[in-house]
Amino acid sequence: MAITQLVLSGLLAATVVNGQSFDGTSRSESAFSYVQPKNTTILGAYGHSPAVLPSPNATGSGGWDEAFSKAQQFVAKLTIEEKADMVTGQPGPCVGNIVAIPRLGFPGLCLQDGPLAIRVADYASVFAAGVTVASTWDRDLLYKRGYAMGQEFKAKGAHIALSPVAGPLGRSAYAGRNWEGFAADPYLTGVAMERTIRGHQDAGVQATAKHFIGNEQETQRNPTYDSNGTITDVIQEAVSANIDDRTMHELYLWPFANAVRARASSLMCSYQRLNGSYACENSKALNGLLKEELGFQGYVMSDWGGTHSGVASIEGGLDMNMPGGLGPYGTIPEAGSFFGKNVTYAVNNGTVDESRVDDMIVRIMTPYYWLGQDKDYPDVDPSSADLNTFSPRSTWLREFNLTGERSRDVRGNHAKLIRKLAAEATVLLKNKNSALPLKAPKSIAVFGNDAGENTMGPVNQATFEYGTLGSGGGSGTGRFTYLVSPLDAVKTRAKKDNSLVQYWLNNTNIATSTVSGFWPSTPDVCLVFLKTWAEEGADREHLSIDYEGNDVVESVAKSCNNTIVVTHSSGINVLPFASNPNVTAILAAHYPGQESGNSIVDVLYGDVNPAGHLPYTIAKNSSDYNAPPTTDVSTKGADDWQSWFDEKLEIDYRYFDAQNISVQYEFGFGLSYTTFNISDIQAEAVVHSVSSIPEERPIQPGGNPALWETLYDVTVTVTNSGDVRGATVPQLYVTFPDSAPEGTPLKQLRGFEKVSLAPGESRDVSFELMRRDLSYWDIVSQKWLIPEGEFTLRVGFSSRDLKEVTKITPVSA
Repeated sequence: MAITQLVLSGLLAATVVNGQSFDGTSRSESAFSYVQPKNTTILGAYGHSPAVLPSPNATGSGGWDEAFSKAQQFVAKLTIEEKADMVTGQPGPCVGNIVAIPRLGFPGLCLQDGPLAIRVADYASVFAAGVTVASTWDRDLLYKRGYAMGQEFKAKGAHIALSPVAGPLGRSAYAGRNWEGFAADPYLTGVAMERTIRGHQDAGVQATAKHFIGNEQETQRNPTYDSNGTITDVIQEAVSANIDDRTMHELYLWPFANAVRARASSLMCSYQRLNGSYACENSKALNGLLKEELGFQGYVMSDWGGTHSGVASIEGGLDMNMPGGLGPYGTIPEAGSFFGKNVTYAVNNGTVDESRVDDMIVRIMTPYYWLGQDKDYPDVDPSSADLNTFSPRSTWLREFNLTGERSRDVRGNHAKLIRKLAAEATVLLKNKNSALPLKAPKSIAVFGNDAGENTMGPVNQATFEYGTLGSGGGSGTGRFTYLVSPLDAVKTRAKKDNSLVQYWLNNTNIATSTVSGFWPSTPDVCLVFLKTWAEEGADREHLSIDYEGNDVVESVAKSCNNTIVVTHSSGINVLPFASNPNVTAILAAHYPGQESGNSIVDVLYGDVNPAGHLPYTIAKNSSDYNAPPTTDVSTKGADDWQSWFDEKLEIDYRYFDAQNISVQYEFGFGLSYTTFNISDIQAEAVVHSVSSIPEERPIQPGGNPALWETLYDVTVTVTNSGDVRGATVPQLYVTFPDSAPEGTPLKQLRGFEKVSLAPGESRDVSFELMRRDLSYWDIVSQKWLIPEGEFTLRVGFSSRDLKEVTKITPVSA
């Protein structure tokens, strides 16, 4: 049978997918999923998602009324063939392309990666990664980064930025793409999503919240195909993320609710299966949670090649198939598509109602009009087509009008913002005897293969041993027009003090040598720069620093009693040298983007007082972390790749708290060159009569508006008790009453605010506690409920450094 025949058969007859029935009826089971015992063998033994059909139509609510009307008028003019084009990607100059309809004056849509830069472009900035900006805990910087990125995407002619990332959330410390997202906490990630999306869209580009949902590992994220067969011959399906209803709502769905509330134009569904059904055809997730419960008004696009069916995906809530062709990444356009012409066939023979296709396009076009992209929008930069190895010109099935200015420089003055952001994101983990800031040392020794110039091109790769690491790999990376190395920045700064700078960049040589033989006399300070790689498509094999990093530190510290370590990493590294008395300071700089060296030197010399705080927990041992990825199965069954989220709500600090495990550096931790105090906590009720059950109101983007109402204002006074100006981040954690269901975390982040203070200055800092912040998801009533009893509110500088305590009782027994 020909591939196209297989596709057509799959489109017209796909009524059951991985145990998920698409029977045309709406079901409202009391749980998101019922995961059957692992030893059962009946259908559905690998997790089950109830069908929620039909896919809800958009209404334009949330301020999109005028744009919604324009989208409806546009759809009314389309032929059925044009409608199929509107929902199906095609090869072209961008990583994703919706073709133009010239007779209607529609220029098409250009979709471009990614979450830290417009990737397929020259003369564009490479910003700090999501994990880096999350380390600032700074709402203003989150927005400014999002806005500046949006400006560059738009100026290059991209209508849609495939950014930002809330999945992976960070369930596993080993997940290869954690660095693309923000934090191992739904509250912090939710704020980061909302601020980034508002920034992108205020700049005029559509934001894409991804990857929806449960995308917490890279291993087996796609099916395994028979190498001797065709792309439809699946040996083993992608891993299934099996998540219970409460965990789904309180962890993984939480930041996407913020994204929808911020009016995100689109969401990208993820590769893996979700409770047995592929995420891009899981009607409970797309129709039930996203479009019904959260009131999402935009469109759902597939991850590239994440579409595995026709009818099941369309009815399940998928609105746009990207990039359009079949195959693991959609890279075989000649093979056809699950959508494309098959949409035309399905509508014509009555398998798919045309009104469903119309809604798909209304959802696609409403953000286009809402952001004014129909008026004087920049053309796609032709250089993007030249750089696009994903769909080179030889694969194009249609011509694209690329007449705009080539290689336009869109960077503006963004380098200044990137430098400031990366410096303020740097987390000072250790500072023994005030080793930092540096005080004009006369002799500086620089060590590590992360210190020097990148010698292997504009895009970081796993195999590049020498050169500083400014970003990770995969679709979330960026193309550097320049990258300031730490060594160059140190040498430039050292000239001001007439300091001697010597350097050794071969890690193997450093780790296996007696370092004291490198110099005639011990340097005043030894700076060790280390790196750890992570990328899309693979999970991390360990949490240690790459290239013998631990041995490098130990070797240097044996001969230098003022050793300062800087890590450029995707996130979590275990740090066995943290207790070494000769290691006087440790800084986690993550992936800082193009101004890497300048930003770290600003911190080392005290031009910027570090104010970064960890968006995850650093454990003492790799074995202390729970929830590892499912990296292997010993059996060959098609459905045998299963990832059971048995830890439920206990990820990162929630787990370490629940198990009372001591850690190296806790979630929210970060030092400064000054000191701060917190005092005078107050909690004032804004609403004086609070029910456990929220008032039922018409759903708006983000869900029931009652959940977003402020119930309490919590205030504390923060004082800079040190000698220099600095910024800190007071953090609010909430402990629920004993009446809350079993499994409720001991404490949960529910507020933060960055504040900058002069020496001796005090300021009141306020946190708003919304109904959602004080609620848990009840799997029986299918509602957010506030438990009866007394809540404990704690404010401090990290999850384990809580200074002030007060209590509230929103709902009386």
